[in-house]
Amino acid sequence: MKRIFHYGVFLILLLASSCRTPQNIAYFQGLESLTQAQIETMNQKYVPRICIDDALIINVTSPDRVSAAPFSVPPYGFFMPGEAEIGISATTQNLFTYLVDDNGNINFPVLGRVHVAGMSVNDAIRMMEEMIRKDAPEAVVHIQIANFKVGIIGEVELPEIYHIKSQRISILELIARAGDMTVLADRKNVWLVRDNDGEKVFIHMDMTDPAIFASPYFYLQQNDMVYVLPNDTQRKNSQFSELDNVKISMYTFIVTSISMLITAVLNIRQQILR
Repeated sequence: MKRIFHYGVFLILLLASSCRTPQNIAYFQGLESLTQAQIETMNQKYVPRICIDDALIINVTSPDRVSAAPFSVPPYGFFMPGEAEIGISATTQNLFTYLVDDNGNINFPVLGRVHVAGMSVNDAIRMMEEMIRKDAPEAVVHIQIANFKVGIIGEVELPEIYHIKSQRISILELIARAGDMTVLADRKNVWLVRDNDGEKVFIHMDMTDPAIFASPYFYLQQNDMVYVLPNDTQRKNSQFSELDNVKISMYTFIVTSISMLITAVLNIRQQILR
């Protein structure tokens, strides 16, 4: 009887250990031991770059609005002094975007085709200002990527495509927006899928390593997709069907009941022997 009882206890512990929550869930392990020199190497600036298929919002402004008008779509309407002036609201202005074609060009008023793919936003602004100021000396150009979006799937609370207005987001910020990783996520096994002009690039990332801050992929690029893989426990559990899980639950209940019954019988027997 005691041997059966011991077998029952062993089986219960075995089943419980198979459902144990993984303990290794901390980010940036060893961060407290980094030297100041190592921390300084992790400081980096993010430079957003324009890619093929990007939709760009481009606004041209100038104190001399007459000279800047040909570079605006649609142009502002001007009236004689004393008459009401009709402008374009910010909401309406944002509807007019310029698509970067397969050759990396946009078709811009007056300037025609302008190559911008691969350039940083700031470099594209400086280039276009230099071109436009030949006709509008005080013109100021503002460029924003209208379709900046990144996605995250896998073991996170809120897998989704996120549209980013700031054009700057790190992988940590994306994970935070997704409600953090679940306890079943493998924090050492995160993959970044990036499209570089039609060529897929796969980057492995370890979120438990503080060196992630120094990674050139720490800041995400538009259209990046992050995949958080499940840990070993989740992968093993996925091998069982729903029926298997029901069976395991039934077996656990039966073994627990038998163990409790055996314990009760043993206690009664000991009392009788006394």
